[in-house]
Amino acid sequence: MNKLLKITAIGVLLTGGVMSYIYTAPYAGNAGLSRMPGVRIGGNIVEPPDDFSVFNEAGTNLIMKLDGFPPFVVYLAYVGTPEGVITGTRPDGGYWPQRVRDGRNEGWLRIGDETFEMKATEIHGDARLPMLELWRPRAARSARAIAQAAGTPPPTSSDSRNSGPQLLPEIFLWTPR
Repeated sequence: MNKLLKITAIGVLLTGGVMSYIYTAPYAGNAGLSRMPGVRIGGNIVEPPDDFSVFNEAGTNLIMKLDGFPPFVVYLAYVGTPEGVITGTRPDGGYWPQRVRDGRNEGWLRIGDETFEMKATEIHGDARLPMLELWRPRAARSARAIAQAAGTPPPTSSDSRNSGPQLLPEIFLWTPR
């Protein structure tokens, strides 16, 4: 009987831990500070606006969830355009960009309390240049905000992370589906 009680207690603790993760991630900690993906996106699903650039001055975070299994929710830097939302990510072979490349490109973007059904397309070649110019200032603001929230100095051009060759981010355009 004592063994059954221990097994039950372990099961309850594991279930509690999993449920806690599902209902708090990625909301635990400050937005953008955690690299741990979450499960739930939250927000209210609404029709996408005709022009996403209205979100550029809001100063809100963008939360992305890709469709499929496993569920995957992360914070991203973004810039709104009339056509959709531009996001960028480090060119380090990350998980969510690979899922998009593998054809699992449908998902949701949450800005503030509004969640939109979207699909992502990776932008290549010369089409990236104008999008990079739009995206870079927002990414720099996001890096400063994250550093401020973490209580660390903002990155500078002399930062060791920025020394050496500069790798261009992978750029994605999210459009309504």
